[in-house]
This record gives sequence, C-alpha cells and structure tokens, in this order.
Amino acid sequence: MDIQLDPAGDDLPLMANTSHILVKHYVLDLDVDFESQVIEGTIVLFLEDGNRFKKQNSSIEEACQSKSNKACKFGMPEPCHVPVTNARTFSSEMEYDDFAICSKGEKDTSDKDGNHDNQEHASGISSSKYCCDTGNHGSEDFLLVLDCCDLSVLKVEEVDVAAVPGMEKFTRSPKLTVVSEELRNQIVRELVTLPANRWREQLDYYARCSQAPGCGELLFDTDTWSLQIRKTGAQTATDFPHAIRIWYKTKPEGRSVTWTSDQSGRPCVYTVGSPVNNRALFPCQEPPVAMSTWQATVRAAASFVVLMSGENSAKPTQLWEGCSSWYYYVTMPMPASTFTIAVGCWTEVKMETCSSADLATERPFSPSEADFRHVGVCSHMEYPCRFQNASATTQEIIPHRVFAPVCLTGACQETLMQLIPPCLSAAHSVLGTHPFSRLDVLIVPANFPSLGMASPHITFLSQSILTGGSHLCGTRLCHEIAHAWFGLALGARDWTEEWLSEGFASHLEDVFWAAAQQLTPHEAREQQELRACLRWRRLQDEMQSSPEEMQVLRPSKDKTGHTSDSGASVIKHGLNPEKIFMQVHYLKGYFLLRFLAERLGDETYFSFLRKFVHAFHGQLILSQDFLQMLLENIPEEKRLELSVENIYQDWLESSGIPKLLPDQLVLLLEHLLEQKTLSPRTLQSLQRTYHLQDQDAEVRHRWCELIVKHKFTKAYKSVERFLQEDQERSQRDSFIHLLLAWGTDPGHQRRDYVAAKAISPQPRSSLGASLSQRLVPARHTQKADSRKRGLPPWIWSGAALGFRVLLHR
Repeated sequence: MDIQLDPAGDDLPLMANTSHILVKHYVLDLDVDFESQVIEGTIVLFLEDGNRFKKQNSSIEEACQSKSNKACKFGMPEPCHVPVTNARTFSSEMEYDDFAICSKGEKDTSDKDGNHDNQEHASGISSSKYCCDTGNHGSEDFLLVLDCCDLSVLKVEEVDVAAVPGMEKFTRSPKLTVVSEELRNQIVRELVTLPANRWREQLDYYARCSQAPGCGELLFDTDTWSLQIRKTGAQTATDFPHAIRIWYKTKPEGRSVTWTSDQSGRPCVYTVGSPVNNRALFPCQEPPVAMSTWQATVRAAASFVVLMSGENSAKPTQLWEGCSSWYYYVTMPMPASTFTIAVGCWTEVKMETCSSADLATERPFSPSEADFRHVGVCSHMEYPCRFQNASATTQEIIPHRVFAPVCLTGACQETLMQLIPPCLSAAHSVLGTHPFSRLDVLIVPANFPSLGMASPHITFLSQSILTGGSHLCGTRLCHEIAHAWFGLALGARDWTEEWLSEGFASHLEDVFWAAAQQLTPHEAREQQELRACLRWRRLQDEMQSSPEEMQVLRPSKDKTGHTSDSGASVIKHGLNPEKIFMQVHYLKGYFLLRFLAERLGDETYFSFLRKFVHAFHGQLILSQDFLQMLLENIPEEKRLELSVENIYQDWLESSGIPKLLPDQLVLLLEHLLEQKTLSPRTLQSLQRTYHLQDQDAEVRHRWCELIVKHKFTKAYKSVERFLQEDQERSQRDSFIHLLLAWGTDPGHQRRDYVAAKAISPQPRSSLGASLSQRLVPARHTQKADSRKRGLPPWIWSGAALGFRVLLHR
C-alpha cells in the first residue's frame, strides 16, 4: 500500500517504520570540516523490535516505500579510533589564526565513486553502478526504513556487540563461545532495557559497542526521503540486526544545517530548525513516537567550540595539535528532531561580578509549594528523571552558560546575563521542577530566521533581542524557557498539533516575564492585557492574509495521531514555505489557553497545569490528553458548557477567529462607544452574535451604555435588568451618570426612574438632585479626550481590532 506523494506538494513524509522497529539509542562519531562544509563520520543505531511496544492504530494509507529492491555495497572507509586523553580546562580565549581542519575523510566525491545519495530526480530513487540486483528476494526480507535526505551514505554494516569484553553479563552464558545473530540481538535487548540507576554503565557499554568491529555489510538503498536497509534472510524485525553502523557524509547544501559566518566573521555551522528536521544531518527515525537517547563525539579544529543537546557541560579534549574532541550525552528519551548542534568560534560570556543569584539555587521545600511535588511513580518510560529527584524539585535556577561571537559579549553581559536567573526562577515558581539539568544559551548568526529556538539543554537566541532594553530579550527568553516543559519534556505526538508547543510557550512567556519582573498583580494584568491586544492584531492580520486550511490547529481532526501500519505518516503542509512565517499556532493557541485560564481563574488553572506536567512529562501528548484531564480536574460550576467537542469545534478544527473572550468583548464595546452612530441593525447583530445579555457584568455594562447612547429601544429591558440586578456600586454610579449626561429623549424619564428605583429607596427627585450635583461633563466627551491624553493604548487599539471582527462577520 503506497502513497504517491505529489512532488509539487507541500506535505512532509515521515518514512520510518516505527511500528515495526524503534531506535532506542544513537552513538554519533563525527568530524566537522569547514573547508569542504561537510560533517562526516558514523552513527551506530541500537534497535528494539516491535514485539516490545504497541502499534499505533492505522488511519491513513501506507506512506510511500521505495518501489526498487536494489541495494548497494561499497568499500569500507578506515574506522577512526579516538584516543582518550584527560580533558583540559576550556578557555574562552580563541586562537583566531588556528583553522586546522580535523577530518579523516577526503572531499565528497560521491558522484565519481558511487556513494549513495538522496538525490531528488525524476524516479525518486538514486542509482549507482555498484547497485546489486536483489529483486528476487527483496520482498521476503524485513526492511528497516530511516528518514534521510541530502546525505551521502557510504556503507551500512552490522556491529558485532558480542566482541566487546564483558558483554557476557547480558547473556545466559558465562562465556561467548558460539556467537549468533540471536545472541547479538539478545545482548542489545538487555542493554537498552537497563534500569535508570545504571545509566552511566549503559552509556559506557553503548560507547564500547559503537567501537566494536563490523560483522557483515548490509544491503541498503535510498530514495528522496529515506534510507532502506535489509539483511538477506532476516525476514522479521526480531531477526534483523539490533546494532548497525552507518558511514555517511552530509552535503554543503543539506537542509538540516547552515554553514555561515558569525557576527565576527568567523565560520560556523548550526542546526537551523529546518522543516526536514535532522534527517539531512544523520539518518534517523523522525516520527515523534521514536523517542531515543543519544551520545555524540564531535571533532573540530581547536579554535572551535562545539555546543550540543547534552546533559553535561562538555569541555574539549585535545587529540593532537590543532584538533579537539567534544563529548555530549542525553539520558532522557526524546524525538530525534530535538537534537541540536552548533560549532563555531563562540566565546563563553562571563559575568563581571558573580552574585548568589547567578548560582543554581537549592532551598528547603516550603508548604506553599506542596503541589510542586507529587507522590507516585512517573508514567513515562524509565530514565533518570528530575521530577523524582528531591534536590531537583527545589532548584529554582539551573546551571547555565552563555556563548556568543566575541563582538557581542558586552551586549550579552549588559542584558542577557542579567535576565537568565530571574526568568529561570520565575518559570520554576509557576511550573515547578525544571525538566532539564542545565542550559546553554547561544547567540546565533544574523541569518537565523527566528528570534529563538529551544532544544534540550540548549537555546538559540537571535542577536535582535540584545538591543533596545530588556523587554524583548526577557519575553523571548521566557518563551524559550517555557519550551523546556511544553515542546520538549511534553511533546506533541502529532506534529500538526503545533499549538501544544507554541501556544503554551506564548501564554506562559507573559506569566514568566511578569514574575521575573516582580510585578504586582495589577501591573501584571495591565501588561498582559496590552500584549493580548497586540497579539489579537497580529492574529487578525494573519487570518486575512493566509489560506483557511493553514489556520486550523488540528487539521487532521479525528485522524490526529494516527499513522500507517508501519508507523509512517505525512505531515500536512510540513514543507510549505509560508508556514515558517505563520503564527497561527502561537496566537490561536495562546488565546485558547488565555480563555481557559480566565474561565477557571489563574490559581485553579496553574495548579492544574503543574499536575498535568507531572502526569505527562517525558511523554507525547495530543490535544485531547490536555483537554480531558483539564475538564476532569475543574469544579462543575466552572465547567459550564465547556467540553472537548466544543473546544475542538470552536478553537482547534475551524479556521478564522474564535469567539471573543469577555475582556476582548469589553474592548470591542469600548471602541463602539466612540462611534457617533450605529444603526439598530448593527446593534441587533452585535447582540445576537455575542449574546451580550448573557455575558458578565463588565460586558453588559458597556452593552447598556451602547443601548442608551444609540436609543436602541428594543433592548431597554437589558438596561433595567442591569440596574436592578448588578450590585457593584461603582458600575451603577458611573452608569447613572451616563443616563443623566446623555441628553434627553422620550425614554429619558423612564431611564431616570429605573435608575432611582434600582439604587435607592429615596424619592426620585432627591436622587436626581443628588446626581445632578455630582454630575461631571458628559462622560464620553471626557473619555475621548482622556484617551488621547494618556489612557493605556490597549483600551482603544484592542477595541479597534474587535470592531473589525464585527464588521467582517
């Protein structure tokens, strides 16, 4: 069952057959060559067959598999044995004349020597004179499919893990006298399932196995989007080798990394957050369900710094003169798409004076934070989890480093370095335990297409956030810190539900930033209202300029999270060039979460959010996981008409602008009050569209003002009801001022009587005299002038946005 992908389409295929076999761990051994702009080396995959995990329900047709059963065999390059030396202390002072290239390979000559490329040509299948005819038995063999593009694959071989000393402990035999495929696979099965408290031992064995000799080349083939590997006679995933080594090279034009120069003119390379993710950096399983760990050794010229997604703060090891090696590892399973690397002449930025605020803070657990620690075992697969570490749960500020081109170190010291501790502390105060043990922050080159990008243990920030004060720097830093929880520790199981990452980060950035600034609740509210208005404007503009199908947060609807029987799937619009400029997932997701927080109240909402993080960290989620748990954990009186189905319909599965929130309705009505005339038809449409008579008192207050100003007699009963039922005196007083100041008309005396009856038992004439004495010039004449004199701009700018919404309905 093949899906024929449209070559001109914008969908991104995820080809890996993750329902049959999973990569549990990657060991990368790479050289970075800036002269040829190539990353070259090996990657060893440790696999687990499908008998140990459940298949996803099939919902879409099988993603396309290669129609060709051809495979290729090549000569094997000499393996690189890295000498182990004591790590020296890293110095941030770079030798700028040192550009020695550390590489064990020649320049890429794949076209001449038959290296197997992911060339995009008419057939979709690459060809080579070294390809062997395997059509007679190819259909009988199990096929391992990896996501791969823009790579030159040189060779694939099975790794003889049984040749590693000490591996007999993973078998039932005291000595490995007879080595078979079954025995090798048994060793790998035991290795990948070691308990979390043996993670150091596990990493050591992974490293030793990755250096083991090969025990037979494997047949492989490539097409535009995948690398397909098989072993003759291995007909099931259980029989397929569970440890394989791939020799490969990247290409200068590969889409996963960018070769460029930093702001100081020094060469660098980094993962840019490409739509194709990391498949042009190393062959991998890209579907999010393929959560794996990794360790990597990267060699580069001694003047370069290698930063990477890793739990350790790596220091360079000098191999020989002019060449250094860097080693990183990760023990928390995550999708391969989150792997990040950056190599350049970065300088570590140090604070001029070190204060206690710059250090990782641990303090006693206080009763007010009781909901930060939850009793019980985590629900994710086993790994060394910080949520079960008592000291980690109280660590407000995790260890952090900042790297930048030398010309930007001063700006980083002045702005960025000052903000990281309070922003980390603020995030902890809202969500509790930091999912990751440390953080590197890198100011990336000027060609970086975004303000920031978060990855495990490392965050990229644009140079743009360093100028113009602390606001942009602080808000963007908070946004990327929020991704540690939403986007990384909790990932979307279906990439089309991007709002689960970006919507949460956008909503939390305001909360974190207000806490980092130590604003009062009133100040925080005003700041967040202003930012809400700005976002509403951006969302409105985007709705008008983008195709409707790109405005949907859950485009696959009931098929969300489903894959083919093999695990392959297609990401709708994943390659659309417009998508990287769109913010619909950020903005609509933000307004949905803002709506839910308003409905529940901040205390209830964020208490739930901490519980949700604890329940689902280390796992992949869908929208329904969040919404169902939310509705189950809120009181019935606050749930009202909320349901998963209603939220799907109103927010996630429809294009355009969602229903206005109460605060947005207030802004809309405030703006309409500035209009000189509104027809009864417009007012009737307004009432019918937003059910204004059923909204809260703040909304109905403005609605009644509109009724009175424009003499909308059909709704006078709403005015009488408001004055009789709403007992907040300031609202009633200001509204009665309006009644008296609005001029006379046939209904004026009736309104005066209603006001008198509602507010006091004293005689009507006495009340009228009292109000007349306190009456100021017409309220809305004053209001129009006062807005221009300095009232917060969000009051009128946000209302203008809502007015456009009304006019477009």
